[in-house]
Amino acid sequence: MSVASLPKVELHLHLEGAAPPAFIAGLAKEKKRDIGGIFDAGGHYKYKDFWDFLKVYEAATSVLVKPEDYHRLTLAVLEESAASGVVYSETFLSPDFCGGRDVGAWREYLHAIREAGDKAERDFGITLRGIITCIRHFGPDKARETARCAAETAGDWIVGFGIAGDEKIGAPKDFRWSFDCAREAGLRLTAHAGEWGGPDSVRDAIRDLGVERIGHGVRAIEDLALVDEIAEAGIVLEVCPGSNIALGIYDGWRKHPISQLYERGVKVTVSTDDPPFFHTTMAREYEMLNRAFDWDEGVFEGIARASLDAAFCDADTRERIAKKL
Repeated sequence: MSVASLPKVELHLHLEGAAPPAFIAGLAKEKKRDIGGIFDAGGHYKYKDFWDFLKVYEAATSVLVKPEDYHRLTLAVLEESAASGVVYSETFLSPDFCGGRDVGAWREYLHAIREAGDKAERDFGITLRGIITCIRHFGPDKARETARCAAETAGDWIVGFGIAGDEKIGAPKDFRWSFDCAREAGLRLTAHAGEWGGPDSVRDAIRDLGVERIGHGVRAIEDLALVDEIAEAGIVLEVCPGSNIALGIYDGWRKHPISQLYERGVKVTVSTDDPPFFHTTMAREYEMLNRAFDWDEGVFEGIARASLDAAFCDADTRERIAKKL
């Protein structure tokens, strides 16, 4: 049995960032929008570095302009995830892109996404839940509006709140109000840190935002005292090795710190982040980790179980997914 065929749980997936390039190109053609500059000759997304990646990401997202577009996007993304063995996924959703942070418009987008998620569960056997995510480089004021959208739609499907975007802009404490708002609404919390920011960015996110999961978090390895604190506190890292390598944070799979973090007792999970941008899938992540670190099925089964334990879904959903693992 190949590790690639094992059932998987993915906790760190950006919905727009998971859009197949052909899907975005087709949608642009339907809408007569010229975004051809974001694709290479082979039809793949092209970018020079992380900050160019953010621009390409937002250009691709610009053709998603109505709830029906997000319905179609969700089905396309979940079909690919299910084909890679994913049985449960949590995806980041940004009201910034879905209705301009207007609560009424956001509800319409959310309805379309949920309908697609229900259809995908029937058709592909994959369960989806949403984490509303503010965009760091859009600033704290817009994050507050995003947090209000989150609070208004929190429940059995919108289960978490987070922050993504350019880690070099602002500080976690600038977004404390938004995270407090989401927490009061019953949402569980995660934050991108320790990808482009160093160990201090991880420490700040944990201290200032009170999160229980960190998106990426891999640069904590540069401060072993912090690694031990994370392990002792049970903070979960949403690790995306293929993303980190594609963006040049680490020079190859064997140099990625996920194995070191795992060996020091940190709860690591595996995700794809924005898979078509990084030419990866969950199956490929498993295969490459198997090759790089000789991890066997037992390690991956343990990571899937730890991922499900760290999922923000309710107990009934967790129990149902556990049977698939």
